[in-house]
Amino acid sequence: MTVLSIIRDCLDALLHPSARYDALTRARHRAFMAPRLLGSLAAFAAFPVYLAMRGAPSAVEVAAFAWLIAPIMLSWFLSRTGRYEGAHVLSSLALSGLIMAVAITTGGIESFAAVWLVVVPLEAALSASRRVAAFASLLALSCAGMLILVSQLGWLPVEEPSAAQRGVLMAFGVASATLYAAGLAFGAESLARTSVALLSREEERYRLLARNMSDVISRHQRNGAVQFISPAAEAMLGLSVAQLHGHGLFDRVHVADRPAYLTALSDAARGEVRSVEFRLRREPAGSERSQVDFIWVEMRCRPLDQDQGRDPAREAEVVAVMRDVTDRKHSEQALDQARSAAEAADAAKTRFLATMSHELRTPLNAIIGFSEMIAQEQALMLGAAQRKEYAQLINDSGQHLLSVVNGILDMSKMESGNFEIASEPFAPRASLLHCCNLLALKARENGIDLVTDAPQDLPVMTGDPRAFKQIVLNLVANAIKFTERGGQVSVSAAVTGSQLTLRISDTGVGIAPDDLKRIGAPFFQAGKTYQRRHEGTGLGLSIVKSLVALHLGELTVQSRLGEGTAVTVKLPLVYTPPQAKPVESKVTTLTPVPRQELHEVLREELHEELNDQPAPVKKSA
Repeated sequence: MTVLSIIRDCLDALLHPSARYDALTRARHRAFMAPRLLGSLAAFAAFPVYLAMRGAPSAVEVAAFAWLIAPIMLSWFLSRTGRYEGAHVLSSLALSGLIMAVAITTGGIESFAAVWLVVVPLEAALSASRRVAAFASLLALSCAGMLILVSQLGWLPVEEPSAAQRGVLMAFGVASATLYAAGLAFGAESLARTSVALLSREEERYRLLARNMSDVISRHQRNGAVQFISPAAEAMLGLSVAQLHGHGLFDRVHVADRPAYLTALSDAARGEVRSVEFRLRREPAGSERSQVDFIWVEMRCRPLDQDQGRDPAREAEVVAVMRDVTDRKHSEQALDQARSAAEAADAAKTRFLATMSHELRTPLNAIIGFSEMIAQEQALMLGAAQRKEYAQLINDSGQHLLSVVNGILDMSKMESGNFEIASEPFAPRASLLHCCNLLALKARENGIDLVTDAPQDLPVMTGDPRAFKQIVLNLVANAIKFTERGGQVSVSAAVTGSQLTLRISDTGVGIAPDDLKRIGAPFFQAGKTYQRRHEGTGLGLSIVKSLVALHLGELTVQSRLGEGTAVTVKLPLVYTPPQAKPVESKVTTLTPVPRQELHEVLREELHEELNDQPAPVKKSA
């Protein structure tokens, strides 16, 4: 271990705890104590040699050597308190006092010691404090003024050194002051070099942190122009740092988010801390150049200098930290969609209960009421014609209930994937005419003109004839149901390529744009649920859509409120069962809504409705 290492370790042991964890502060404390302790110890060691060569010392010499204990006391003060500026102030006072004592006894302002007054502010400069340097400069000037005053007033001692002694003392004073100033200069240079090295090391450390952080650090002007941005932006946006300087980053902010982006920077430039989320266009790589990809970014920005927001004359700068929050945004959107789906399911349940309260309770009341009447035919004196009429009403109500339950079960089978298509050749024209003939009487009773256009040359198609009839019956029945008296329902069929195109149009009430988006959802019927003008469960079009999907067909609904509705169905002439999972239908205006979980609840509600025993309807004979 070298002597310098031993000295350094000894000095480090004397440092105040507040100076041990900062390299620059540790170097300044060490630079303050080292010359004072070593100089005082060297002077005390040389004192016996001086006495041997000089002989008996004078009172001034004894006082000068006794004053050398002051640097040791100053080092002790700094070691115990850690007050660096205070130690420099005391050092300036001690050095000025020694200079004044020696100068007054050796010629006043002309003394060799007066030269040392120049060293006082130079020593204070090592404190790196303007206040300490200014104090030391005023102290040195004050001491020089006092020496001049004392010399002019003749208050100096009568005994003065000879010219030869004065020359020797002056040479000693200048040489010693120069050497001490040189030591101060080397100390200042060492501190400056240490400061630059520490600053460079700290800067490199921060650069390393900025380079390896996933978050992007940037510095902006008030108008959003980038003055600095960390290399993490390259990984985030796929662009070089140079391309993001200036307004390169602003040009990649989504147009809709630019006002919020600039507002946050402007508020931060005024001294506020802001956080904003916006979208940034990411540069796609390789062959995906034509695609536009945006990521969500959260930016927290604040003024670079807290005082610049209070001074409007200064150029406002903002430092920002940006973080990719795309995954979080996607999670929030998925949560919103799940919440919307849950709300839609709850609304569907409410609609189902409202619909079933009408579609189930009314025929059940009729069945129970008329069956009780038949059971009491003797008391009510019912004739054969009345019994036949009541039996027919019971049968009609039962058929209605059966159709409702079958519709629910069919819908459940389709959505669970258990509905099987029985594919076989059949004549679509005959099936279409048969369905229209079944509904012709209902159309006439409602005062509606039912027009059918089925060409004679329609080819034989392969598919499920029962499903085909159900599609036609549901669509034509819906068209008749929602068409006012005097209106018209048109049914047409044509072959387009390898597809059979069915078109059912009416001049009815039409469908509002908001309801059109939801048409085809189970248990949904356009219009307010509790103010329905038409009977039905709302399953008709949903069943049609599912049957079309099972046939790998397409369904399109076009409608205008108050003008009518047109439903177009395209089915393949030759149905080929898929090898894997059936492909969903391509619907241009309808969005399928899966309801597997909902149907479990609906079955329970239906079971409760069927077990509910309403009061029987009494009808007189």
